[in-house]
Amino acid sequence: MSAERFLCEAIDLARDNVRRGGRPFGAVLVKDGKVIATGVNEIGATGDPTTHAELQAIRAASRALGSPRLDGCVIYASGHPCPMCLAAMHLTGITEVTYAYSNEDGEPYGLSTAAIYAEMARPVAEHRTLKVAYVPVRPEGAEDIYKMWKAAAG
Repeated sequence: MSAERFLCEAIDLARDNVRRGGRPFGAVLVKDGKVIATGVNEIGATGDPTTHAELQAIRAASRALGSPRLDGCVIYASGHPCPMCLAAMHLTGITEVTYAYSNEDGEPYGLSTAAIYAEMARPVAEHRTLKVAYVPVRPEGAEDIYKMWKAAAG
């Protein structure tokens, strides 16, 4: 199957989402040439700012495959993935993403995440829009949470 076919499917999902009052984003998650899951941006419907199309497809694929790992999967997205979605792809082992509309295409419509990418490229200590602080608290007498997890995981 060609990338164009899956991108057209993602764009169709985005169009249908706009018709239902949603944002213009759709995603198709594919493994071995087969569609495993799809998603659309559901922020307006859910009020949840993490319900981006790519994340919805990742959630559905993880349920369908019974695993948080999506190694060997590809995402076809209508728009340029935001940093949150791109990070999720890295964390789940997705090996490729292809998108149809760039941040430059979305900029005139307020749909670009280029400014967020620029901010995230800065060292964490130099972020201007989000204060990040490391405070190494370890409650006295309490079991270390990482050691606890490692022991439970075997």
